[in-house]
Amino acid sequence: MLLDGVQFYLFAGVSLLYVVHFGFYLVGANFYDIWQHRRRHHLGRHTLAGVEGEYAATAVWTQPYTAEAPGLVSIVIAAHNEEQVIARSLDSIRLSSYPFYEVLIADDASTDRTERVVQDYRARHPEMDIQLYRMQENVGKGAALNAVLHRHARGEYVMTLDADSLITPNAVANALSYFEDPCVAGVAANVEIIDEPTVLGVLQRFEHMIGYRSKKLYSVTRCEFVVGGVASTYRMRVLRKVGFYDTDTLTEDIGLSTKIASLGNRRFKLVYGADVVAMTEGVLTFRALARQRYRWKYGSMQNLVKYRRMILNPSRRYTRTLTMYRMPMAVLSEFTLLVSPLAWTYAVYISLTQYTPALVLGAYATITAYTLLTIWMDENLSRQGRLRLSLYAPTAYFVFYIMDLIQLTAIVRCLIRTRSLVRRRDAGNTWASPKRAGKLVVTGHAA
Repeated sequence: MLLDGVQFYLFAGVSLLYVVHFGFYLVGANFYDIWQHRRRHHLGRHTLAGVEGEYAATAVWTQPYTAEAPGLVSIVIAAHNEEQVIARSLDSIRLSSYPFYEVLIADDASTDRTERVVQDYRARHPEMDIQLYRMQENVGKGAALNAVLHRHARGEYVMTLDADSLITPNAVANALSYFEDPCVAGVAANVEIIDEPTVLGVLQRFEHMIGYRSKKLYSVTRCEFVVGGVASTYRMRVLRKVGFYDTDTLTEDIGLSTKIASLGNRRFKLVYGADVVAMTEGVLTFRALARQRYRWKYGSMQNLVKYRRMILNPSRRYTRTLTMYRMPMAVLSEFTLLVSPLAWTYAVYISLTQYTPALVLGAYATITAYTLLTIWMDENLSRQGRLRLSLYAPTAYFVFYIMDLIQLTAIVRCLIRTRSLVRRRDAGNTWASPKRAGKLVVTGHAA
């Protein structure tokens, strides 16, 4: 009886936490959408004279670009054995509506034809400013990016891409429009998973859609501190101030954004750009997904430990929503992952043994409804895309259960290595890219 009582309260607690946060995400997303509408209206009155087409709708520059004037964007791509997909990434940059950029490729000692593919691409498109820098040994993603940024990047702004990722034509221009606010230090992109009609593909697609929708809440409440590595954009002077990437955690991208937030997120604000759309490949096997989520989980926990002084910090440099809500919830959510699969399993058990399906049906209906709301409120989906994803929505409850189990395995593995979470060391001495599908072909100005 005592065990049943504990399990009931675990299920009730986890369910309440999920429902409350779903409500916060919905309300926060609506406020974000209103803010975006007003921001676009304001930007429409500050376009660059003489520029036509899609870029004119989002441009904020008031003078033509010159070598000395601000506006150059350094687009930096880290690559290791990416011969299958890197040309596709370069294609997406070539179609950008923003014309003032340089492309810097950090080839981290690839052993395949990555270098040759880039050289051939540069020969076919001499109009693009593409520079290739090869590391003599595999130094790790963060260290490879640092080498290029320190020595070669000339832009006032930096956008980082993975070699398997793509940007939409307006992504760069839209990202730069956020820097009209002088407090904005970095912009997180809206990263979508390239469509793959498998259970694993649908799982990752839904997870990204729901996860990135929560960033709307974090932006309007000024408590964002997690900016991923795909199409993230920063002011170069801020990167120089923090010393670029650290290499003592497994997630150098999260480490960079958290380090910037630690300077004081009132002055150095991180925002989410829903209109900065990028696409990336999901992993192709459950084994690869488990490895990826362990790496993400371990790196996230490393950074929470590293910047633990921000949690409940009363300093006026930080917003209360960051130190009193977002950071503590980031810690609490890790512990919630430990009990959520047990809670859902208990709900199924009670429903079957006591013939009370309301518990499971209620949870199922909540997850399905929220997934459908996320799909239909996504501003970047076509009507056909919404209809197609809506057909998958009834499976969301089950695929999220699978993801919870994968996350549970990842956090248990992290807790086994608790000592090394505290005693960090250089984690960037090697990396390997997962297997790529490479199916999508970049053509025209597809949104």
